[in-house]
Amino acid sequence: MTGEAAPISSGAIRLDAEALNAFMAEAFPHSEPDSRGHVVLAVPGHVRARIDPNDRALRPGGLISGPTQMGFADMAAYALVLAHIGPVAMAVTSALNYQFLRPCRPGPLFADAHMLRLGKRLAVMDVRIWTDDADKPVGQANVTYAIP
Repeated sequence: MTGEAAPISSGAIRLDAEALNAFMAEAFPHSEPDSRGHVVLAVPGHVRARIDPNDRALRPGGLISGPTQMGFADMAAYALVLAHIGPVAMAVTSALNYQFLRPCRPGPLFADAHMLRLGKRLAVMDVRIWTDDADKPVGQANVTYAIP
């Protein structure tokens, strides 16, 4: 099997955090870097991302808005898929279910995305969103990506 790419696996990554951030910047040139967040850790089966929301991400009452949280969960899931399959821009969200668990106060927001299943055509992930304590998530998403 010389010259063929290794099969995709949840036990190995093809892109590290630096490569993921570079790909995101290239794939989304019109988004502001601080609006999409960035990957801080990429290891087999897990990606951690961080975003520092600005005032535009707040909803009335001074909390981080639901769309900001869901978009961030989706970004972390996308990064996790890419970490395992490589730079495939057309991997797309096919399902995202988000649960709001507690108020999301302003400040740095983190996402821990874990691969539940990586198949040839679908990837299923769990994403936990948290602020100051990973053991007290503010939200949780189940995200499925279609792989081209």
